[in-house]
Amino acid sequence: MNEVVLVTGGNRGLGKAFVEEALARGARKVYAAARDPQSVTTPGAIPLALDVTDPASVRRAAEAAPDVTVLVNNAGVTAQASVLNADLDAIRAEFETNFYGPILVTRAFAPVLRANGGGRVLNVHSVLSWISQGTSYSASKAALWQATNAFRLELAGQGTTVTGLHVGYIDTDMTAGVDGPKADARDVARQAFDGLEAGAFEVLADEITRSVKAGLSADPAALYPQLV
Repeated sequence: MNEVVLVTGGNRGLGKAFVEEALARGARKVYAAARDPQSVTTPGAIPLALDVTDPASVRRAAEAAPDVTVLVNNAGVTAQASVLNADLDAIRAEFETNFYGPILVTRAFAPVLRANGGGRVLNVHSVLSWISQGTSYSASKAALWQATNAFRLELAGQGTTVTGLHVGYIDTDMTAGVDGPKADARDVARQAFDGLEAGAFEVLADEITRSVKAGLSADPAALYPQLV
């Protein structure tokens, strides 16, 4: 993997797994971006200060990493906020990271990727892009999915490919309080980079995601039996 990779939220969880996988594949350089670069502990990774919700921080990161050829938009948060009852500020904060964050970062790095031959973008979605838990997290990931579709169309002309990763629960700090099957972050990172290198438009990293995607053409009651 003769690439220069930047991973947002690269200090822990799935982001850390992306950083480790890129290094294991022989990437020339791997930037592990985080709000606090001192929290990056992966040997061989280059810590980079980046707050995806701050346009000035995003601009500084693009200036500091002009050699990037692979951008991984991984940073995300969840508030488990009800779209009906939660404080709107909590919902807006979630969208700032999960939706507007990847838009800001992709806009900033699109010229960098173009200058370096086109490059690739990987956006981390979720099975919740396609099925709702009644929370704003699902809504933010659904919005990101459509942004990915838009970026895929808009960036094709400069030779940049865009891959969307969809997966259910991953065994990270974010899902520590969740009961049920969880994918291994290292396995998800491997699948994602396999798909990225193959030029896949989407990577469906577990069985629940493949099942939900296959059922999207059905009546909503098939996905939400509680409606019946």
